[in-house]
Amino acid sequence: MAEEASKSTGPIRMVAIDRMVEQIRYKAQILARTNKTESGIMDSGLVGFAIGMVISLVLIVVPAYLVGWK
Repeated sequence: MAEEASKSTGPIRMVAIDRMVEQIRYKAQILARTNKTESGIMDSGLVGFAIGMVISLVLIVVPAYLVGWK
């Protein structure tokens, strides 16, 4: 009778474990994507800052030059 009790609760427990494993896999995939995105941003941060600085200087200096600022 002990075997019958363990057999009847076995599949129910496996379903719960399978659901937990799927949730863990989903969360792990989200963490991996976030980590990859943050790494990409950190790698291109200095280049992006330099490009932004050049664009902002061009947007300030060119109109000032055209207006006649000396």
